[in-house]
Amino acid sequence: MGTSKVYYTDMHTTLNENLLQKLKRLLKTAGMDKIDFNRKYAAIKIHFGEPGNLAFLRPNYAKVVADFVREQGGKPFLTDCNTLYVGGRKNALDHLDSAYANGFSPFSTGCHVLIADGLKGTDEALVPVANGEYVKEAKIGHAIMDADIIISLTHFKGHEATGIGGALKNIGMGCGSRAGKMEMHSSGKPHVNQEVCVGCGSCRKNCAHGAITIENKKASIDHSRCVGCGRCIGACPMDAVLPASDESNDILDKKIAEYSCAVLHGRPQFHISLVVDVSPYCDCHAENDIPIVPDVGMFASFDPVALDLACAKAVNSQIAVSGSLLEKHGDTHHDHFTDVHPTTDWKVQIDHAVKLGLGSREYELIKI
Repeated sequence: MGTSKVYYTDMHTTLNENLLQKLKRLLKTAGMDKIDFNRKYAAIKIHFGEPGNLAFLRPNYAKVVADFVREQGGKPFLTDCNTLYVGGRKNALDHLDSAYANGFSPFSTGCHVLIADGLKGTDEALVPVANGEYVKEAKIGHAIMDADIIISLTHFKGHEATGIGGALKNIGMGCGSRAGKMEMHSSGKPHVNQEVCVGCGSCRKNCAHGAITIENKKASIDHSRCVGCGRCIGACPMDAVLPASDESNDILDKKIAEYSCAVLHGRPQFHISLVVDVSPYCDCHAENDIPIVPDVGMFASFDPVALDLACAKAVNSQIAVSGSLLEKHGDTHHDHFTDVHPTTDWKVQIDHAVKLGLGSREYELIKI
């Protein structure tokens, strides 16, 4: 691929332009209005934030993006898929409650919120991955695949398993259904926590392969028959069915890139990343530590790979915030993200995305 363009603006304001106005100018300058939005459904993929976490993007930013889409004649909606782990976003009802509690309502953002993989995380589309090395058929939230246009609005941050949480992470992991998330996180199959299980049979009713039996009011899964679809995880009312989490970080990164390929292939797309409140951990945590670097700015591009690279470089050019985990760990790897999480290498995800044709390492950074 050729040289991509990444547009950037810092977080400084003037009496004539606040941050929200600046974001709108960034979108227009970067060419988002060149997309044909007229009467088309535009999925704005965002992380609503786990309850207790305060590092997630403010809904004010989402409103700017949604309003911009509407001005171009489009039909925007905010979306995410349910989580694999137990928490405040494990099913659509809890997920919507969490989104509303964190300020993402139709009244504050100007558009509706849809949980893309349905009530229990089982409403998925099976999407082929061209040249997939690890994933041949990705399991993507159905509402996301029904959309005509994909827009990622990402809080760029650190991540304990992938090194960075950028546009590719937001799209690949975030758009996977619960079974899709299990596929990315695990090379194995789910198991039952016998101490929590009450033997209600919900998991067995949702198993299409007869892999689950109940004896003495406890469920168990026969892995010789289990296909790893993960439907039992969403069906269990006690959260007793748990996924394996045994995939290496490098393979996880590659699977995320392949899931991103499934989501983005053949559709108009645009990507926005805000490098603010750069927490060391994912917004899936029910807490957040202080930022590792000062706020940097807002970035936008048609190329998610170039965007992630530009954001990572911008973070790595900053000094550590006093008292942060980055300062405590010290500069031993010459990369802020690896310094905070030494078992990760975020460049693996980038390399694999480039191999899949998702974007370019070469980019021109244009400040506005």
